[in-house]
Amino acid sequence: MAKKSKAQKKQASSVIEQKVVQERSKGSNNVCLLITSVIVVLVGLACLQLYVKVIAVPDLPEIDLNESWGPNTTKSKDTSIRPFRVVYIDSMQEGLRRLFDSFRRRPKLKSLTENSSYGVHSDAFGQFFAQWQFKYPFRDRVRYLNKYDHFKTYVQGLDIHFVHVKPKVAGNVKVLPILLIHGWPSTFKDFYDVIPILTTPRPGYDFVFEVIVPSLPGYVYSQATQKRGLAPAQIAVILRNLMKKIGHEKFFIQAGDLGHVIGSHMATLFPEQVLGFHTNTPINPSKLANLIWLLGSVWPTLVAGDLADKMYPMSEKLSYYLEESGYMHLQGTKPDTIGYVLQDSPVGLAAYMLDRYMAFSNSSFKNTEEGGLDNISSFDMLDNVMLYWITGSMTSAMRLYKESFGSETELILARIPTRVPTWALRLKYELFYQPDWLIKFKYPSLLGTTSLDDGGHFAALEKPKELAADVFKAVKSFLEYYKKK
Repeated sequence: MAKKSKAQKKQASSVIEQKVVQERSKGSNNVCLLITSVIVVLVGLACLQLYVKVIAVPDLPEIDLNESWGPNTTKSKDTSIRPFRVVYIDSMQEGLRRLFDSFRRRPKLKSLTENSSYGVHSDAFGQFFAQWQFKYPFRDRVRYLNKYDHFKTYVQGLDIHFVHVKPKVAGNVKVLPILLIHGWPSTFKDFYDVIPILTTPRPGYDFVFEVIVPSLPGYVYSQATQKRGLAPAQIAVILRNLMKKIGHEKFFIQAGDLGHVIGSHMATLFPEQVLGFHTNTPINPSKLANLIWLLGSVWPTLVAGDLADKMYPMSEKLSYYLEESGYMHLQGTKPDTIGYVLQDSPVGLAAYMLDRYMAFSNSSFKNTEEGGLDNISSFDMLDNVMLYWITGSMTSAMRLYKESFGSETELILARIPTRVPTWALRLKYELFYQPDWLIKFKYPSLLGTTSLDDGGHFAALEKPKELAADVFKAVKSFLEYYKKK
């Protein structure tokens, strides 16, 4: 009996041990199941966020189409469309000459290198400054700037400046309205060599253009707002209302740089009024496009095809963007701070603007002493510098970056497809490149792309003939598109 009792105890002990092992196993399985469940939930939430924030197409944001951006005042305004002229008064010229003399007498710091890798080279800028001080024909340039008709009119509380040129053609030639939108640090002046081509009959085309070139709010002769929130989306509404006031319910758009963003928003928000969108900054700015670009670094040709060398290697491109985007970070965070500096010195303003022309016309220009300053007419660049200087508008112009970066509406509009027929012009040294299939995520009605073997970011200044010819080509394609619908 004793032996039996011992056997029973041993058996019972074994059963207990097995149960303990089983319970431990169950506990371990439960922990694994819990961890797996947590991981699945987290991955699910991440995928949901990816879908909601990156992939899904949001609804159009609500934007007040009549919001006033002018000062709060009870004073009556002349709301008509008023003629305007550019004026360089004698006292302004005398003040500028005094500042020039003061700068000329100061000791100059020489550049450390024989190229422009530190910024605008001292020798190249010295030559540019001499052109400005001794050869810039103030009176002749004012006459040149007034060669086209200028106007001003109040739109949503702001006094908006624009150039308006109507063609003189026979009755059998159609006249199509087109809005040309500049960016920064450009002005309406950038389009001066484009305008006569667009308004002149061209072989193979039965139409010409009636050209409207506004100054963006806060840029040169257009009034700046004293309110926060005037981002590209809101400017898109202002320009649409400007076109309505001029008398055009439907029109075409050509734009680049920040003008591209504004023009794109106009096409997205007002597809019944924008008949076609021509851009020389053809980019899809959405988070999805950036994610695809990032993933493409693993297999560049799969994403970029023939444009692989324009988009990769990623480390090289990111290094370039980091080097050349300092101005954007500064203007997107503290525009007023740098604005005080630039508005206090015409020489400082010129150097700051020239640096952007140098960097964005061709990235390799920094390897030369001239920095590309010999690539664009010094008078053309000086016209823009003068326009910003005499109007004191550089600070308000740079604020557009601050308003853009802080706007949720901008992020939403970047993700909404723009179904208006679109045409892209790529210049060889443009800052950003994307393949057509990626651009079509944003512009599904991209009808064509033209690639040039020269030129950079400032198409209207650098390649006015080629830009104008491509606009004709694009609009002809837009008209054929509507005939087929």
